[in-house]
Amino acid sequence: MNPTTSTTSSREVVNTTVFPILFTISFAHLLNDMLQSVIPSIYPLIKSNLHLTFSQVGLITFTFQITASLLQPFVGQYTDKYPRPYSLAVGMGFTLAGLVTLSLATSFIAILAAVALIGVGSSIFHPEASRVAHLASGGKRGLAQSIFQLGGNAGSAIGPLLAAIIIVPHGQTNVIWFGIAAVLGIIVLSKVAVWYKEHLILRAAKKSSTEIVDNGLSTSRVVVSIGILLVLIFSKYFYMASMSSYFTFYLIDKFHLSVQQSQWYLFIFLGSVAAGTLLGGPLGDRFGRKYIIWISILGVAPFTLLLPHANLFWTGVLSAIIGVVLASAFSAILVYAQELVPGKVGMIAGLFFGFAFGMGGLGSALLGKLADMTSIGYVFKVCAYLPLIGIITGFLPGMKGKKS
Repeated sequence: MNPTTSTTSSREVVNTTVFPILFTISFAHLLNDMLQSVIPSIYPLIKSNLHLTFSQVGLITFTFQITASLLQPFVGQYTDKYPRPYSLAVGMGFTLAGLVTLSLATSFIAILAAVALIGVGSSIFHPEASRVAHLASGGKRGLAQSIFQLGGNAGSAIGPLLAAIIIVPHGQTNVIWFGIAAVLGIIVLSKVAVWYKEHLILRAAKKSSTEIVDNGLSTSRVVVSIGILLVLIFSKYFYMASMSSYFTFYLIDKFHLSVQQSQWYLFIFLGSVAAGTLLGGPLGDRFGRKYIIWISILGVAPFTLLLPHANLFWTGVLSAIIGVVLASAFSAILVYAQELVPGKVGMIAGLFFGFAFGMGGLGSALLGKLADMTSIGYVFKVCAYLPLIGIITGFLPGMKGKKS
């Protein structure tokens, strides 16, 4: 075979958007985040069974989110240098162990151990899975991240619904049934790992890299910009923590809904998050990521400010709007950050996924303490102002040759 022809063939494969892999890794993300969403979905059940306070509920989320966040940047940095395709399946194995432990846990400490195992699984999964989406993007990075994120957010929406059907009526031990999904995830990710390994060989055969491009920004400007993006992640995920961990309690307290009824409203919110995720990446590719970030974070503020004052019907409507608008930010933020630091896909993915999980966990713990000291209603009134932080998006720079 002519070496030139071989190199051209490798380049064409590398630069092609591989939709089967994108949808497969998105499905794996669906399974991963569906399993993680079991944790907050059974909070009302374990709070009652184990006589927990809101502060302890917050600590459960904090433990999960911290274990899910601290390792991610280090996993990403390591795999930037030494990719480990089969680590995806290993991460799902940790999640399976956590689910089994959670189904059998009879104490607060055992619950913490279970969610920590699930958190470790998440910290291994997200950086490498995000890299797979990047490699399969064929240059359509926003679209690829949106497809990847769509799976995760869809899983987060489906999880509470399945928990309401399978776990809440029949008890905590039924968490074990979700282990079937974890086994399926291990199988799917093993198949993805085969493609990932082969793709790395093709990329090694490609003589010139088209990914690492100078963005024209100084190191100090890049550092400041990353800091701004992390502040935006803080505002987004603190607010998301109020919804994912305490929205059911808010509905039960204010509107006297049953646990199962409140789960349906949580499903509506999380379903709208999934829909918003699919929009953010492609819109960022087309119109510029900076504008999508601005609209997503700051633009949701009027709706969050109205939510604490709405009746049940409008609470459902507003939560759906909030979910769609707010969710469109993450894909745009992540790809924008990866363009700020070219060639560090895994490290940036790990940093931002990890920081997002960490802020969600810290937010859940602090908001749980605030709820114990005041009320659930007061928590939602305070959180309503968080999206106003989105005004700082105006300080983000444009980048050479990119819609930003």
